[in-house]
Parts: sequence; structure tokens; C-alpha cells
Amino acid sequence: MSQNPQETALSKCPGCEEPLEPVDLFCGACGYDLSAVPAAPQDHPTVAMTVPEGSSAGLRFDRRRGSDGPSGPDASDGSGGSHGSDASDGSDDFELAAPAPAGTPSPDASAPAPGADAPAPAAAPDPRTPAVDPAARPSAGAKRCVACRAGSVDIDGYCENCGHAQPRERDHMEQELGSVAAVSDRGLRHHRNEDSFAVSTTALPDGSPAVVAIVCDGVSSASRPDEASAAAASAANEALLESLPRGTHPQQAMHEAILAAAEAVNSLAREPGQAMEHDQHRHQNAPACTLVGSIMAGGLLIVGWVGDSRVYWVPDDRANPPARLTEDDSWAAQMVAAGLMNEAEAYADERAHAITGWLGADAYELEPHTATFKPDRSGLVVVCTDGLWNYAESAAEMAAAVPADAHQRPLHGAQVLVGHALDGGGHDNVTVALLPFAVEPQGAGSACGTT
Repeated sequence: MSQNPQETALSKCPGCEEPLEPVDLFCGACGYDLSAVPAAPQDHPTVAMTVPEGSSAGLRFDRRRGSDGPSGPDASDGSGGSHGSDASDGSDDFELAAPAPAGTPSPDASAPAPGADAPAPAAAPDPRTPAVDPAARPSAGAKRCVACRAGSVDIDGYCENCGHAQPRERDHMEQELGSVAAVSDRGLRHHRNEDSFAVSTTALPDGSPAVVAIVCDGVSSASRPDEASAAAASAANEALLESLPRGTHPQQAMHEAILAAAEAVNSLAREPGQAMEHDQHRHQNAPACTLVGSIMAGGLLIVGWVGDSRVYWVPDDRANPPARLTEDDSWAAQMVAAGLMNEAEAYADERAHAITGWLGADAYELEPHTATFKPDRSGLVVVCTDGLWNYAESAAEMAAAVPADAHQRPLHGAQVLVGHALDGGGHDNVTVALLPFAVEPQGAGSACGTT
């Protein structure tokens, strides 16, 4: 069915307040039909009328309607606001009545006696608010619709009163756990959040702490990318929580965790019935995602990845240079590594973000990348998807976007970085985890190894 364009462009969806483009006919978040949005009611301000002090008479407005309606005082609207229309020109005709002599009864039999408190006029219903079916009103404890604010939400995520889709729980997620924090957001253009993360803490056999952050980005061209990223993040995190306390070296533990995540995503391809029947964005190819993770344990910083999600190092002392600790599995990275293009040329190409490595049943031979670093100064580890680094690609740009106090307030720092991506356009899902890495002054020296 064709839709007429909106007569007046809206900046936000009336249902869920999601930002809109001028050409949008439907809200991408909740499905609101923007072409059916009624025009805002005309403004009819009430003019205060002053009665001379000591006078027992009052002033009133008489409404004169056309032949299609009754005439006389409007008992429901004492302010003189217009709600009716004249048959000739669409406006109301008001006549100022002369003050009635003292003692004359009010023409409105329901009006209070002189000197009595007048009841407040009844508020007119908002014409923009959908009528509510009493049967659709949410019961105690049921989820209330964010669009009409009155109907209950069914198990498929739609309002039983107005039919609008509700924001998903994964549209925006935040978690802070000790010294690690992560934030994930749907962004401003995608219809769902296909990113996922897991953060956790555990202890090594000697009792020293270990901090873990896993970030996954679903491949949008694959089926059920949101399920793939969630399965991978959960499986990798669980594998690390099982292997690190047993004394497995963190770099080997990261390698095994990536393999466990890959198996979890592969298993989704064997469960096609798990896809939501109302999901119109399903495809037939296997679920897939990228993964990047970081472990802080025993004075070491371990990173592991498959795909194009990244890890950055931002020193607390900004006089020292930041660094990117991962290399993308992407077409652009391959061109640069082969010496066929410089980085600026490669990333300007439309094929730049085509990934060459991922987790999924249809992936090529899986080659998890892992690296171990021993920082000699304190800093912040930034683990993120391309939804963030697209707006802060170089290490210097990422360091400039990180708040100066992010090592003290990692959750706030992650929120600021997500906001940086949304302010830049928010064209993709955005996920970032921050891990402050503290080094004692005497802990000088550095070493690293990569596989």
C-alpha cells in the first residue's frame, strides 16, 4: 500500500521519541505510522479578565454555534477555549455578556452559589492519544506500552491496544562490575541491536584477580545475528571463568574461549526453528558474528579476536602515545598488509569493511588471534565494535574521545564513548567495554607476544 508523504516533518517519533529523518513514513524503532500523525491542535490561549474589586457581578463568554450545534454557555469549558467550529468559516463566535444584576440567578443551574468554591473545569482529552480498549489495559505487573501508555504488551512485543512494537531489552544495555564496565546501544539506524557483551571477574589459583571483557558484533547479512553475538559472548565468558581459576595461562585460555564461542555459534545453524516467526529480517545463511576480548591477570594484558572489532590502549598520562592492539580481519587490512594500498586508500574503498574472518558454520578455517602485553604504565583498555571505531578510527582519535576520568569512572566513560558514536551518526550498533589497567610505579619494563 502506498503512503502519502508527511505534510509536516517530525524530529522524533510520537510513539517512542526515536529520532526521525524527514523522509521516514514509519518509525524504525516501534513501527509508528508517521503519515497518520494528526496535526497539533491550534493554540487558543486564555485571556485573564479582571473584575473590579468589590463587584458582585462577573464576566462570562457566550458561545454562539452555527446551525449544526446548540448555542448558549459552554458549561464544560470555562476558559473560552475553542473546541467547536462554525459552519461558515471554521471559527467560534463569542459575545461578551453584560454583568448580571446582583441577585440574578446564574443561567447555568449547575454553577455554585456566590462565594462558594468553583470546581475545576474538566480537562479535555488529548486528541493525539489513542482510545484505549478496556480489555487491553495492562493488569497489575504487566508491561505497559511506551507508545499509548495504556495498553499491555503481548509476548511478541506488540501493544494489544495500539499495535506498536516495543523497544527490545537489548536496545540499550549497561553493566558495571568492579573495575570493568560495558555499554551497548542499538544506534540510530538499525532496527535491532545485534551486538552483545559479557564482563566478569574471577580469581587465579594464587588468589590474584582476573578481569574479563568480551564484545561480539553480529554479522547483519547472516541469519539471527543477534543470537549469534549473544551465544558467542556467553560461551567465551563461561569458558574463561572455568579455565582461569584452574591455572590455564591467560593467552591459552583466550584461545580456547574463542573456539568455544565458535562452537556455540555453529550450533545455532543446526537450530533453524529458533528464529522468531515475526522476524522479517531473517536470511538463510548461517548465523555469524565477530569477537574481541581482553583479560587482565597477573600484570598481563591479553587480547584475542576474530573479525574487525578492536582493542585500543589509552595511557592515563596522555603525554604518552595510545595504540591499537588488534589487526582487523578485513579486506582493507589485507590490502594494507600486502602493500597494495595505504591505509587511507584501503579504508576509503567501499569493500573496506568486508570481513575475512568470523565465527559461524560457513566461516573459512578459523584462526583465532591472541596477543599478550605487559604494560609498564597505567592506562585504559578499550574493547569495542566498529560501531564505535568508525567514528574514532585511529588510536589518537580514540584517545581524544575517551574522557580524562574514564579510568576512575569506567561506566561513565563507556557511556560517553557510545554518545560519541551516536553524535557522529550512529549508523551501526555500538558496544564498548572499558578496563582500567593499574601498574605500580616500580613495575617498569614491557614485553609482548603475539600468535
